[in-house]
Amino acid sequence: MHFGCVPEQVTTEQIQEYLGRLAIAATSPSRSAFKHLVNGLRYYFKLMGLGHRNIEFPSIRSSLKLPTVLSRQECKLLFRAPHLLKHRLALCFVYSAGLRVSEFSNMKINAVDFNRMMIHVRAGKGQKDRYVPLSKLIADGLKKHLSEAQPKTYLFEGMYPGKPYSVRSLQWVLRDAVNKSGIKNENVCVHTLRHSYATHLLEDGVDIVTIKNLLGHSNIKTTMIYLHVKQPTQGSIAHSPFDTLYAKL
Repeated sequence: MHFGCVPEQVTTEQIQEYLGRLAIAATSPSRSAFKHLVNGLRYYFKLMGLGHRNIEFPSIRSSLKLPTVLSRQECKLLFRAPHLLKHRLALCFVYSAGLRVSEFSNMKINAVDFNRMMIHVRAGKGQKDRYVPLSKLIADGLKKHLSEAQPKTYLFEGMYPGKPYSVRSLQWVLRDAVNKSGIKNENVCVHTLRHSYATHLLEDGVDIVTIKNLLGHSNIKTTMIYLHVKQPTQGSIAHSPFDTLYAKL
């Protein structure tokens, strides 16, 4: 042990000071390791009849890990890569609405309102519903997809009618598209499309509160990570960045 003696011979203040220094050190352990350490000390004191000694859990230093974001040109390369229209449209749809992979997989046909140009994302993270704008370009592609594929229940279905397109299948489509597009970033995954959606909205001038609601975040602190990627301008209305992606073509 750090103090060279058994825990009961060390004061509570010394232990708290030690844990505090360890928490802010550059080589600080993970939160899980800290929990095991603190809970182990608490259990030891309880066994020794010293349950009154209050060992608090310190605040752990955490490094700011920025999300992987694709540039607009990389998005275009990615969306052109798949051979099948269904695969291209699936990737475009995820990006255009900032969807989580599970939200894409569970998206039913009736969730898309072509009249109001809105998408109803049902039972997202935390079982919360939200609405996001439907891209005009994506709407045209979805109508063609529905006419040709004629899915029964879900907007995108796999091999079996009435069954959702699996998360694993979409992940495979994404990895294959990354390889074909020549994008040299091993951290690109399906969730990267959601990160790119949020960042591109910031670049288009949509405010952070609107983006929070579009992403379905419970706490704006979660959304503010994108401010470290690109500082937004103010004043734009909510829309799908898929439309501005091809606005100048």
